[in-house]
Amino acid sequence: MSKDFIHVLLADDDEDDRIFFQDAFKEIKIKTVVETVNDGVELMAYLRKYTSKSPNILFLDLNMPRKSGLECLEEIKLMDHLGEMAIAIYSTSASEEDIEETFVKGANVYIKKPSNFNTLIKILEQVITINWQYQTSGLNRDTYLLSL
Repeated sequence: MSKDFIHVLLADDDEDDRIFFQDAFKEIKIKTVVETVNDGVELMAYLRKYTSKSPNILFLDLNMPRKSGLECLEEIKLMDHLGEMAIAIYSTSASEEDIEETFVKGANVYIKKPSNFNTLIKILEQVITINWQYQTSGLNRDTYLLSL
């Protein structure tokens, strides 16, 4: 992440969650550019269109209409230009099946959406300060589920 800022993209169909997410980033003292898309179809169109400005970190909701987060994850892993993009699953689901499946398919971290705003700020701050260059080379199932 050699830019002056961290480029963050959130794919989530819930408008309230997108607003909550953007408001949390306003509280974080790290330079970020936060963009959002409304579902998986928009996400994939964005990633195909803006190949030169791929996000550093993608926060990916699993349960979205039109194209699920899991379908997006599978497609993203086949796109060569996105190899360095970290993927954080950002979901209301705490199902072991979802956690295991997204880990196996190559996501970097799994976050259960917190309902508390201060907890969200802490989690987002923790995720964007991880040095993903080293984290992606040694994915670890024991640290995959991020919690505070």
